[in-house]
Amino acid sequence: MEEIGVNVVKKIIVGISGASGAIYGKRILELLREVREVETHLVLSHAASKTIAHELALCPEDLYALADIHYDENDIGATIASGSFKTEGMIVAPCSVKTLSAIAHSLSDTLLIRAADVTLKERRPLILMVRETPLHLGHIKAMQAVTEMGAIVAPPVPAFYTGPKTIEDIVTQSCARVLDQLGVCPENIMSRWHGGEG
Repeated sequence: MEEIGVNVVKKIIVGISGASGAIYGKRILELLREVREVETHLVLSHAASKTIAHELALCPEDLYALADIHYDENDIGATIASGSFKTEGMIVAPCSVKTLSAIAHSLSDTLLIRAADVTLKERRPLILMVRETPLHLGHIKAMQAVTEMGAIVAPPVPAFYTGPKTIEDIVTQSCARVLDQLGVCPENIMSRWHGGEG
């Protein structure tokens, strides 16, 4: 961690792949903007740009504006491609099965996959919001492989005990659960279970 003035800056990498659910990556970035000590480093896959346009009617520049620093997926020489660049961890939101499989097999041919691989090799938290259903055995084996390597597989499964009223409520709760894994969830964002009655 790097100290700037009195604020401790926590660097967090956010990867957005081409899976359906671009809204999760966008919401992660929005929530992290509320945490003053966090500096976000964003990388989009090429397929993510198409999903962002289709699902959110946005362009990559709209998401770049939510991050502190962004990178081209082809820039294998970027800072986040090196283990010497210290971060608190990385979130891939959403994480496609293609991205999951590439991480599981260390196929670091893009910056997103390389950054994830570096996160694992440096024993830092890697959280994958895998977006696929139903799952066949190959998907499950890939999730097992990354879990054995140290990643956290966190599919964005809705929590209905919170009484969500909108899609944004559901998305925010899933994203808050992921940010909680890194200890950077903004205050009063996540609904926590306090036990049922009876």
